[in-house]
This record gives sequence, structure tokens and C-alpha cells, in this order.
Amino acid sequence: MTASPTRRPRWWPLLALTVLIGIGLPYGCSRLAYKERELIFSIEPGTASWFTGVPSGVKQMDIPLATGLSSSQYIHGWWWPASRADAPAVLYLHGTRWNLTAQVRRISTLRSLGFSVLAIDYRGFGDSPGDLPSERSVYQDAQAAWQRLVALQPAADKRYIYGHSLGGAIAVDLAEHLNQEHEPKAAGLIIESTFTDMGAAAQAVINTSLPIRWLMSEKFDSIDKIGDVGLPVLIVHGTDDRYVPSRFSRALFDAAAPPKQLLLVPGGTHNNSMSIGTAQYAQALNEVFGLQAR
Repeated sequence: MTASPTRRPRWWPLLALTVLIGIGLPYGCSRLAYKERELIFSIEPGTASWFTGVPSGVKQMDIPLATGLSSSQYIHGWWWPASRADAPAVLYLHGTRWNLTAQVRRISTLRSLGFSVLAIDYRGFGDSPGDLPSERSVYQDAQAAWQRLVALQPAADKRYIYGHSLGGAIAVDLAEHLNQEHEPKAAGLIIESTFTDMGAAAQAVINTSLPIRWLMSEKFDSIDKIGDVGLPVLIVHGTDDRYVPSRFSRALFDAAAPPKQLLLVPGGTHNNSMSIGTAQYAQALNEVFGLQAR
């Protein structure tokens, strides 16, 4: 769901139309499911129009996917280490539509807050080859990226997961997976401008009481997972988000287990809460995780 600061995300009305059409079609219709994925991910090819180049100091890398998938499949990532060797590291998971070339501002802000950042494109985005993504494939991609972050930052108490918009749902799934499967741990979870589940998000857009959640094949069901992440959680949302209402973050906060904190950024939109609320972000990171911006 990540979008240009000046352009309205296009997939919301299209998704709403598709859901309305889907009500009259069999749930398992493969064409509908494929169209649903097209509308959810709404991939823009090429670089973002405002991209001015990969930041100095970024190392680009290709991360192989798990055994059992094609050996030719990998995800492309950027590793931007902090100036301090002992800095905490965060896995950055972006939302729909835009690839890494549209994420520089938010990635730069995280680095300014003291993090080394590993940011990835899911298969089908940017320089990550692949077909149209699915809920399952982006979860796999996040898990593969996490293994690379573990290698880059061996200290479990310095590893974090961050997700924006749809990336927030992917981040919640990754955190729950790490907790349930007893894999290398994270120290905390940060999600911003995200939703409870995809059906609820679509339902809010088209303002209907119909049970859309049960008609969609791509669930992204964070509300049923966030209580089982086993991590301190920071949830951030702008109060002026027109696309994903901040009430979703309030619901996620209520469902999360402590320690947790909800940061509502006054005047923040779907995309700018980190930039206009950097000071509040820094304070919240210190309060929830004991991290201090340097």
C-alpha cells in the first residue's frame, strides 16, 4: 500500500470493485483469485519517478530463497549498515505498488534513528525476479531475508522487524513464525500504517457490512497473529491516514500482548508519519525497546 507522497494509491477502488464482483462468483474461482492478487500488490514496474539513486554506503545483494524452491529464485535487497559497528539492525518490509526505489526516505530515517537496515523487494518487485506475488510467497521472502539479517547481525537482542502498510502484515506474520517455529529471534516488532486483515481493510474502503473477509483468498490476518509474536511491539499510525484508518492500529494494539506501545502521529498520513514524527518515533523506540537514536 506504499504510495508516492503526491499520488493517490490506485488499487483501493479497483479492489473494491473486484470484491463486489466476487460476491456473485464462486469463492474458489482461480481467475478471481489471480485478479485479487493483481489488485492487492498493484506493482509499478521500473524506478519511482522521485528516485535519485541508491544512497551512498548501501550494499546491494541477492538473497537466495529456501531449499525446495527454484535455484533461480532470489530476492534483491539493500544492506545499509550504520556508522556504529554495534548498531541494532532492522529488516525493512515495504507495502504494495512501489519497490525499493520508492522507499529511500523511510529507510534513511530508520538509519538516522540508529539502525543498520536490510530492505528487500519481494519476488515480482524491482530487481527481484518472479511472477505475481501471493500472500504465501511474500511470507517466504520475508523469512529468507530474516535469515540474511541474522547473518549480518548475530546478536538476537539487536535484531528488529519493521513493516509499513501491507508490509506490516508481513512483519507480523514473520514475527509469529519466528516465535512459533523457535527460529532465530528478534528483539522487537515495529509496524506502521497497517491494518487488522485485508478483508477488513477492503470493507472499510467500500463501506459495506458484507462479510468480505471470508470472500477473499489473500487474508493477511494480523489481528489473529499479533498476540502470539512474543515480542515487544511498537505500532505507529498517522491520524490523517485516508487509506488505512488509524482505528486498525488501535485494534492491533488492543490485541497485542505487552510490552507494547501505540504511537499516533498528529497530522500523519499513510506515508509521512515517520518523517513528520521522527522525534516521537525516537522517544517511542527508547521507551519500548531501550534504543536511543545516535
